[in-house]
Amino acid sequence: MTERRSIHNRKDEHIHITLNEQVQGKGISTGFEGYRFEHQALPEISFKSIDTSAVFLGKQVKVPFLISSMTGGTPRAHEINRHLAKAAQAKGWALGLGSSRVALENKEAAASFQLREEAPSIPIFANIGAVQLNYGYSAAECEQIIKITGADAIVLHLNSMQEIFQDEGDTDFSGLLSKISEVAEKLSVPVGVKEVGFGIAPDTCTQLIEAGVQFIDTAGAGGTSWIEVEKYRSQDSVKQKAASAFLDWGIPTAHSVEQLSKLSIPPACLIASGGITNGAEAAKAIALGANMAGFGRSILPEAVQSADMLIERFEQLELELRISMLGIGAQSLSALQHTDRLIRRNA
Repeated sequence: MTERRSIHNRKDEHIHITLNEQVQGKGISTGFEGYRFEHQALPEISFKSIDTSAVFLGKQVKVPFLISSMTGGTPRAHEINRHLAKAAQAKGWALGLGSSRVALENKEAAASFQLREEAPSIPIFANIGAVQLNYGYSAAECEQIIKITGADAIVLHLNSMQEIFQDEGDTDFSGLLSKISEVAEKLSVPVGVKEVGFGIAPDTCTQLIEAGVQFIDTAGAGGTSWIEVEKYRSQDSVKQKAASAFLDWGIPTAHSVEQLSKLSIPPACLIASGGITNGAEAAKAIALGANMAGFGRSILPEAVQSADMLIERFEQLELELRISMLGIGAQSLSALQHTDRLIRRNA
């Protein structure tokens, strides 16, 4: 089987597994259940006047929400991405593309990442594994991906634990920081970094910011475990058995957000993702210091069906955010981000 064929099959396998198998981490949660909002019975604001607009990658969004990078590269993935793009455009969300390496290796696959026709005005960011910088990729290939996708930025994802459990994984993560810095310096668009479900610690975040990375996505633990996803794909019985030792691996999303927001040099934009399933959790993430909240597997069932179903789901998530803001008397995202009404449950 060729590498191109392998990547192509892997994309559809990931979709099938995340939709049909139990791939959430066990013995670990996002941490958002450890916080609650103290209700404000006298909010002194009008629900209709609540402002959820924000700016991301230099473009206005109607809500501080984005679609986390999920898929691309196959006909099924293309259909899902079209649904995502149409819904994101309709509701003013930002859109993250799935890992785009296949777009460089297969011209037919590239079409599934070309979504500007469906989403002409929203922020779109492309995506490639940072580890590929150790396997022949450089700023030049990242620039090609930007041209293919018409993206406003690129995110380099860090996925060491996934690659280890992936039978065909790339596992040389040595010396990546300097290469990430080179990409950030040379690229014509902003460069971000995200994890894929195990969180980013403060020391790592500081290193990345100092290297020139402009936005950070925590992609913390408590949602999809890509160790579990790859366990279902693996033909290696030793890896399958070893996966059980890492069911609770990672930094919970809420804890990662709280830690990174308190850095002396915080990211210019901090994105909270990893197991966020509703607008109230997104509100907690923003109150902990995030600028944006990302949704992934929790919206995939609707994404498979249609753009209309996604739009209805997005409207629910937006309503939950706005209700949370009313409930604490926060009229703007700035007020939500600086509220003193998010408290620990044991407080």
